[in-house]
Amino acid sequence: MMLKTLQLSKSGLKVCYRDQGVGEPLVLIHGVGLQSAAWGPQTAALQDVCRVIALDMPGHGGSDPLPTGSQLPDFVAWCHAAVLELGLGPVNLAGHSMGALIAAGFTARHPDLTRRVALLNGVYRRDDISRHAVEARAAEIERGNVDLETPLTRWFGETAIELDAKAQVATWLGAVDLTGYATAYTAFAHGDATYADQLPNIACPFLSITGDGDPNSTPDMSIAMAKLVQNGTAITIKGHRHMVNLTAASEVNAHLLTWLKVPTTQKELQ
Repeated sequence: MMLKTLQLSKSGLKVCYRDQGVGEPLVLIHGVGLQSAAWGPQTAALQDVCRVIALDMPGHGGSDPLPTGSQLPDFVAWCHAAVLELGLGPVNLAGHSMGALIAAGFTARHPDLTRRVALLNGVYRRDDISRHAVEARAAEIERGNVDLETPLTRWFGETAIELDAKAQVATWLGAVDLTGYATAYTAFAHGDATYADQLPNIACPFLSITGDGDPNSTPDMSIAMAKLVQNGTAITIKGHRHMVNLTAASEVNAHLLTWLKVPTTQKELQ
C-alpha cells in the first residue's frame, strides 16, 4: 500500500498516511518509534469492512515533526487537524501506546467526531515508580542517549511470532528521526493523566486491549479506563506483551471487528 501525503492548512506540516478500503473511516495511530506500517495486520483484516487510514505520527515515518517541547494536547490537535483535512467526518479511532493517549484525548475533546474508540496497550495514571522510570527514559532520549534494545527486550518474548515482530519493529525503530522520537516520547511520558479526568464523559463504544505480560500498559490500567467510560469493554490477551497488534493480530482483529459492530447513537454524533 503506497503512502499518501497531505499538508495541514494551518500549520503547513506534512502528514503521511496509508488509506485502503471503503466504508466508515477507521483512523489508526501507532506508538512512539513506529510508523503506520505497524498496522499492517489490522489493515489487511479490516479493509473489507471499513476505510482504514493509518497515520504516520509527527516525526515518524514520512510525517513532519511537531516543535520540540510539544505535549500530548499538541498531538491531539495534530490528529484533529488531520481528520478535518481528510474530510472524514465522525471516525472510528484506534491507537496503540502513545497513539492510545492521542485517541483518548481526541475522543474526550471531540466527541462529535468520534464514533468509537479503541486503545491498545494504553497507559493510565502510572504509579510513582513507573512515572519516574518513564520520565527518566524521556530525559535520556532528550539528551541524545537512545537505547533501542531495551524496549525491544521489554516488548517481546522468544516465540517465533514475537521474534518475527521484534525484527520488524527493530527496523522501524532504527529508522526513526531522533528529534521527533524524543518529542513524542517526552509527551508520552508526561501524558498518562492529561485527559484522565475526562474519561467519564466518553459515551461512545470504548474498547481497551492489552497483554497480561505488559508491565507498563497493564491490565489494571485497561480495566480502570473501561470502567470509567460510559460504554467500555476491557480485554486482556494472555501470553502477550506490549505489541499485541503484531504478536496477537488475529485475536486483536477479532475484537476490533466486534467493536466496529457496536451500535453508536445519534446523540454521540451530534
